[in-house]
Amino acid sequence: MTDSRRLTDSGRPRGKRLRYAVALATAAALTGSLTSAVTASPRKAAATFDLDHGNAVVEAVYPYLSPVSRANFTGSSPVNRDLNILVEVPWFDAIAPYHPTAVGIFSDLGRRPSAEHTTRNKNIAVLYSAFTSLNRVHPAHKAEWREMMERAGLDPDDTEEDPATPSGIGILSAKNAFAAREGDGTNRDGAEGGRRYNRQPYADYTGYAPVNSAQRLRDPSRWQPNTFSAKGVFTSQEFALPYFGRVRPFTYDSPTRFKVPPPWQSDHRNRAAYKAQADEVLKASAGLNDRQKVSAELFHTVFDAYGTVGGLPVILGGKYDTEKTVHFTAVRDIGFYDLTIATWHFKRAYDSVRPYSAIRHLYGDKKVTAWGGPGRGTVGDITGNEWRAYLDAWPADHPVKAPDSPAYPSEAAAECLAYAQLTRRFTGTDSIGITYPVAKGASRVEPGVTPAQDMTLRWDSWTAYAKDCADSPLLGGKNFRPAIEATSRYAPQIADLAYEFVQGKVNGG
Repeated sequence: MTDSRRLTDSGRPRGKRLRYAVALATAAALTGSLTSAVTASPRKAAATFDLDHGNAVVEAVYPYLSPVSRANFTGSSPVNRDLNILVEVPWFDAIAPYHPTAVGIFSDLGRRPSAEHTTRNKNIAVLYSAFTSLNRVHPAHKAEWREMMERAGLDPDDTEEDPATPSGIGILSAKNAFAAREGDGTNRDGAEGGRRYNRQPYADYTGYAPVNSAQRLRDPSRWQPNTFSAKGVFTSQEFALPYFGRVRPFTYDSPTRFKVPPPWQSDHRNRAAYKAQADEVLKASAGLNDRQKVSAELFHTVFDAYGTVGGLPVILGGKYDTEKTVHFTAVRDIGFYDLTIATWHFKRAYDSVRPYSAIRHLYGDKKVTAWGGPGRGTVGDITGNEWRAYLDAWPADHPVKAPDSPAYPSEAAAECLAYAQLTRRFTGTDSIGITYPVAKGASRVEPGVTPAQDMTLRWDSWTAYAKDCADSPLLGGKNFRPAIEATSRYAPQIADLAYEFVQGKVNGG
């Protein structure tokens, strides 16, 4: 059994290179098996998960959770990060009683005798924790959650909150997490601001209003909601959860501890700098090649960037058991959560313009050279008003949406840097061997066109992975360079805080 008292102990010397490969068949089996399972829809599913030897997270929960999460993805980073905290982090508390020293993150459920520290008990506790949280977070999918339990040979109707049994501990871990996060500022129940009726979960309660409308750019330095169309229906963005910078973090007291300077290049009165950063985005747009396009699309989809491509290889390549997988998941989710709080604090404070507004402001009906739209390649007669970011051409019916927040700092780049750092800390190495094969024409933005031939992206280090990831919002037309660079001032720090926080809990602190 893996000794998780030292999170960096992967069973290899620290300096030895970890070789990870993305096995797409394995990932498809893990994240796509729900389709066939639900199609069959047996009255009572036959038990197929090995409680005594399997990994409940990867083999039992994720095959059901992943398709539902993708289908319900809001496009808003704070909401998705909040749901991850409520579903996945309680698993840490569920198995803490079966560890020699660990204490819970949300509550202390005691310590079970060492004879009970078995893989079976940990798997049962994780599954009951997941089942309890998922029924609350995604109640429309109760049938899937029941089947998840039945396929593990467990009784979904067992709701006894017994702190002496793995099922009871799992149930309590989930319920305690929801209780611990009440009144944390997320407004997940829609009650903030004293609202009693017709509550709207995650609605703004702080009175934010954009300076610019989707139709009129009053201040070229400030954020402007973008407009998107689907089948002739046009909708304008709203700043998603503009209050999220006020939410209670796990690992620090206030995001004001981090120092991120104002985006002076986005002040339109500094015309030379303002134009220079806009021209860099246009140059990147004009020079897009197939590798850059598929890379930008990959990192735009967090399920892949930190899941099948950048996440499962860590777990599968390291041969993590349930306990170590849960510890890694806790570091990642808490790191992303506290990172999002800080990012949204600065987004609200600076309310900074995105490239699409700045380019239209600067060039209007003047011609520029840039990407001309899906399948059009680089053109020299597109106007500033016609220009569109590559990632803004993402399919309107795809669950991953365009960023719905001010530009500075870049939420995408912040997550790239933080994920690389927290994974380095957890695994004890910067070396990886990730491969990402992309079939000819598999692009979501340019299906059937990009890439022109089968290709494979490769990364040998988390440093290289993070660089390509952080550059992707500029290549995709979503961020200016300064918005990306600003994230280095706080993202790695928060990753370190998350790792140390979870490590402290593992050690009983």
